[in-house]
Amino acid sequence: MRTTKISLREMAAACRPEIKEEVRLTMGVSNRLDDLMHEKGISKIELAKALDKRPSEVTRWLSGQHNFTLRTIALLSAYFGTSLIDIAR
Repeated sequence: MRTTKISLREMAAACRPEIKEEVRLTMGVSNRLDDLMHEKGISKIELAKALDKRPSEVTRWLSGQHNFTLRTIALLSAYFGTSLIDIAR
């Protein structure tokens, strides 16, 4: 079997701009959530219980691969008392 060696940069360069932007936004929300959890000293289990979610769902949020809905972003923003995202005007 033949294998192809392609670098991460080459793969990223081949992605459509909207895919790159989706990944950037999703990772940004995940990173912001992780930062807020660390600032507040909240574990995944504690956050899950507080929001009536399963810990596995919080794990997906933090993975950077979850497709966040506005409802979920609003729920998290309300819980932490600060916006997870900023909308440029």
